[in-house]
Amino acid sequence: MKLVWSPETASKAYIDTVKRARGGQNPGDAEFLAAMAAGYNVKLIVEVRRSNGGGIGTSLGLAVAAGHTGGRHVCVVADEAARREYISAMQEADVALPEIVVVGEAERVVEGLEAVDFLVVQGRSGGGEIFRRAKLSRRGAVLVYKGGSKTATAAASSRFCWGGTVDGSNLRIVKSVSLPLENGLEIAYVGVNDGKTLKSPKRWIRRIDLQSGEEHVFRR
Repeated sequence: MKLVWSPETASKAYIDTVKRARGGQNPGDAEFLAAMAAGYNVKLIVEVRRSNGGGIGTSLGLAVAAGHTGGRHVCVVADEAARREYISAMQEADVALPEIVVVGEAERVVEGLEAVDFLVVQGRSGGGEIFRRAKLSRRGAVLVYKGGSKTATAAASSRFCWGGTVDGSNLRIVKSVSLPLENGLEIAYVGVNDGKTLKSPKRWIRRIDLQSGEEHVFRR
């Protein structure tokens, strides 16, 4: 993965989101995602809201992150009613609206965007097809699924989509993690498969035959 981490920018986005979103309450996923997106200096944040209603905490955090990185924030909603409700809630919270709020089928909208480096899918069921269709950045990306369960069993089952998310593409999952924040976060870090990143660097290995005492050196 070639995204470069900046702890200073992450801290600023985290603190800004805490001030705007919580009013002294315990931090949650909004602050965490704001810090992550800002810390990796992402340039295209795509947020997919697959169900109407719900809070805008995540959106607030992503908007704060975009402000710190100078990146774009695009939100995809299911229908016009959801779009109006979303815009109203963001304006009431006095936070910057995404550059674009798109109404449409999430899979198609995401497929039409280029160089996505931070993709968040919110919903009650997996968004594997959305992740698979995304045209991710050549420098790597972070994929986030929000909407699972805090229980370990449910969290483990919701990770099923990561294995097939980037199959057949020029990208690969570097690592994934489950976090019990809010309703659960499933996060995958994706790196570039440029023909070099999948290969481990060659190294010299030294072995000694315990019976003969002979030393063997070979390169793997």
